[in-house]
Amino acid sequence: MRHGVFFFGSVEMPDVLAGNPVPAARRRATREQVWHAHERLVGMGVLAEELGYDSYWLAEHHFQHEGYEVVPNAMMLEAHLAARTSRIRLGSMFSIVPQWNPLRLAEDFSSLLNLSGGRAVLGVGRGTVSRELRSLTAHQADIGVLSSSEERKVIDAHNREVFAEYMDIVRTALGQETFSYNGKFFELPPPDNRDPDHEADTLTLVPGPLHPVEIWQAVTSPPTLDYAAEVGHGCVWWNQYHGYIRDQWERYGELYEQRHGVRLTPGRNRILVLPTHIADTHEEAWRTGRIGHDEFWNLLAPFGWSSGYQGDDGNRAPAGLVPTLEQSTKQKCWAVGTPEEVAEIVQHHKDALGLEHLVVFPHFPGHTYDMAAEQMRRYTEQVVPLLR
Repeated sequence: MRHGVFFFGSVEMPDVLAGNPVPAARRRATREQVWHAHERLVGMGVLAEELGYDSYWLAEHHFQHEGYEVVPNAMMLEAHLAARTSRIRLGSMFSIVPQWNPLRLAEDFSSLLNLSGGRAVLGVGRGTVSRELRSLTAHQADIGVLSSSEERKVIDAHNREVFAEYMDIVRTALGQETFSYNGKFFELPPPDNRDPDHEADTLTLVPGPLHPVEIWQAVTSPPTLDYAAEVGHGCVWWNQYHGYIRDQWERYGELYEQRHGVRLTPGRNRILVLPTHIADTHEEAWRTGRIGHDEFWNLLAPFGWSSGYQGDDGNRAPAGLVPTLEQSTKQKCWAVGTPEEVAEIVQHHKDALGLEHLVVFPHFPGHTYDMAAEQMRRYTEQVVPLLR
């Protein structure tokens, strides 16, 4: 089983560890704090390679003055990291496709892929934060967090339509020497596009990829699962009840075989992300882990991320659930405890899913980067040897 590591890219928040968390809306990270996080994230990537991790992933987010996710262009940071490493694979969880011009996304990724000698992977998502989507998206592909349920259906349908066309362009540009495209949002090249000596009726991506292109997509719903299987994207799951992940995991294999006529091994084309926090005793792991867990949900609960949890009645959790650490560990969404306790949860997923690629999330909001480095070491040195 391969192991990767994923970072949000949060600034260090000493007020959280002091037991006096500030409401998210009142936080404002300084420029120095933000840049310190960038420098430490490069160091974490170098350390990940030294510790034997297979892959290193960063999130893309914008305008988060609160300091939770402060890397706007993961690929730019990873281009620098590619020069500092030689083996580890580099990816985004996730590049928010509607926030990009699809041709620029294809160009930037192709450059990173070539610079890294084929070690880059393209992670893509539809977005979660309205301030980013509405500010950066040419076709206003919002996510509608604060809208009514009926409005959200319309907004979601538009977002999916924009995402699908953008990704169609990305795959086309990366996969063909020359191309043209005629869709709802883009006509490429644009009409009456003329160079001085001829009419340009096709485009060529420069630089084109010199290595195979690997694309991964966040999956939280059946329509996304069906789309990813249809177009051949790998799928990434996290923060969902383990039974829901198992069902979607197996369904992806069925859909992929139906669409492509290829039967995948149980873990092929599938990644599980698991937040982990390890200490010598259960009590210490839960004391420090709870701080970061609760700060994580301070950020993400308002966006509906807990919809993947199971409620007390056995159905999906109601909107607005703010999970406790007890719920997160019981549902095997998080692994917090001694090395043996964390290994037990990892082993459960490995056995249940035929897991081939696990990505750990070792840096909870509010934890320092020194703590993250310790967690990365503990996982490889204390947990991995316990796995069967």
